[in-house]
Amino acid sequence: MVNEKTNFKILCPKLPQKLDIIDLAINNIQNEDVLSNGAICDCTIENQTAEHVAFKQIIFKNIVFKNISLEFLDLTDVRFENCDLSNIDLRRAIIHRVEIVNCKVVGINLSDSTLRNVIFEHCNGKYACFRLSSFRQVIFEDCLLRNTDFGESDFFNIVFDYSDLQQAQMSGTKLKGIDFSNCDIEGIGARLEDLYGAIVSPMQAVSFSKKMGLVIKE
Repeated sequence: MVNEKTNFKILCPKLPQKLDIIDLAINNIQNEDVLSNGAICDCTIENQTAEHVAFKQIIFKNIVFKNISLEFLDLTDVRFENCDLSNIDLRRAIIHRVEIVNCKVVGINLSDSTLRNVIFEHCNGKYACFRLSSFRQVIFEDCLLRNTDFGESDFFNIVFDYSDLQQAQMSGTKLKGIDFSNCDIEGIGARLEDLYGAIVSPMQAVSFSKKMGLVIKE
């Protein structure tokens, strides 16, 4: 996938045409479990705590995750569709070739994580935490990201397209080359040195100039 705002390519999940059905709702997830080549659909997964779990070549569809803590999770070649991942704890995750589409990720904790070739599309990610994370080839398209925390993260080839970033926190994250021109960035939390080289619309530039204490004379 190539987004219109950039020329870099996103690698899509490598998923086989036929996947076995996995009934994860009735199984407890254990430390270092590896689940692969399957589809998990139409259920609620709750009250699971484990570390170093891996999901590889998995489709999650119409899943509600409740009270989930999976630190050091490895997601490779995975697609989430119409899922609710709100408030789950996925700190220190490694996420590669993953699509998250039409999902609710309100308050998800992905701090200190590594994201490579990841697409968030039509997602509600208010209050999500990505602090201290590393992003490479990542797209947020038509996402609600109000009050989301991207503080002290590392951005390289990341796109925010038609997304709502009101009050998002990006202090300590270098935004050079990031195009916010078609996004709502009212109240974004960033230092002046972080904003150096960011791409904004004329109206956004006026807003930032006021923060710098400039007086604009018409």
